[in-house]
Amino acid sequence: MSRSGKTPPLEWADGTYEFALGWGELSALQETCDAGPFVILARLASSQWRIEDVSTTIRLGLVGGGVAPQKALSLVKTYVESRPQDLVLNASFARGILETSIVGAPDEQPGEARAAPEMASD
Repeated sequence: MSRSGKTPPLEWADGTYEFALGWGELSALQETCDAGPFVILARLASSQWRIEDVSTTIRLGLVGGGVAPQKALSLVKTYVESRPQDLVLNASFARGILETSIVGAPDEQPGEARAAPEMASD
């Protein structure tokens, strides 16, 4: 069994969204923020983040979760970039998105599912 790295549906901005960062989104995040995913995660976790760490993680997470790129950009402009008073809240949100994408959700079990024990036949 593989972990999806997708968040459960989350209330954010104007609705409910799923977020995920696949290989392509992680590569774009790395390029935009000039740092690898774990470096960005460490910055978000230690309050050493940059604003691009926050906005780009959320935007690409939306895209990876199935939102059209233009809509994701519009949402981030409206609910992140236009609301600096919510930046700390959005940084926490970005941390959760990135952490779920590269580490997995807390309820996901890594590795393969174990088969049920076989019943003895007589």
